[in-house]
Amino acid sequence: MKMKSHSSIFFMFLIIVAFSSIQVCLADYDNLQDTCPSSPSNKQTTLFINGLSCNTPTNTSAHDFKNMELSKAGSRDDFGSSINIVTASKFPGLNTLGISIGRTDIEMDGIVNLHNHPRATEMIFVKEGVLEAGFLDTQNKVFQKTIKEGDVFVIPKGLFHYFLNRGVEAATVLSVFNSQNPGLGSLTATPSSIESVEKIKRKLISLSELEHDSVYDLSLAVSEIIYS
Repeated sequence: MKMKSHSSIFFMFLIIVAFSSIQVCLADYDNLQDTCPSSPSNKQTTLFINGLSCNTPTNTSAHDFKNMELSKAGSRDDFGSSINIVTASKFPGLNTLGISIGRTDIEMDGIVNLHNHPRATEMIFVKEGVLEAGFLDTQNKVFQKTIKEGDVFVIPKGLFHYFLNRGVEAATVLSVFNSQNPGLGSLTATPSSIESVEKIKRKLISLSELEHDSVYDLSLAVSEIIYS
């Protein structure tokens, strides 16, 4: 009788741990099979899951593992840049793999304004051009570096960052994120005028003109950008 009671307590403990793990786990889950291309979006389902449902294995093909979304630049915004992030919703073969990819194009003197990816670290590879890249840590310090064709730069998960094209040609950056849904957040509102865009550009240029390979407490300067 005593052993049966202990078994019941142990069983209940396992259930509590299992449900607790499901609720608090913030990372992408490991895949449990070789492939799991996402189902076509036009299929209706009553299930709500953390991710995308898998397509029927008999319908899986090599086409699911090829994507051309990054073959050309997208439409540029008021800052002279375009960001295109491709997740499993557009690239079925990425589903359950815990990664997504992106492409950023920046015209000469253009910028990618302060933004973050709350669920992923971003590693970038400069395909073309010369950029100033910087990120702000949780201690209000800015880390920045000049990066050029062939260079790799990493932005830790969730930290706000920016890019500025200071070269003589358009720049292209390819990104890899360690989440199949990295997210995209911004601290600044959409600029209401050309004057607002130019003001933010000037602030970011002032950051880029500081001495390289150093760390600065630039919370005031960043705040001015945020509230421009």
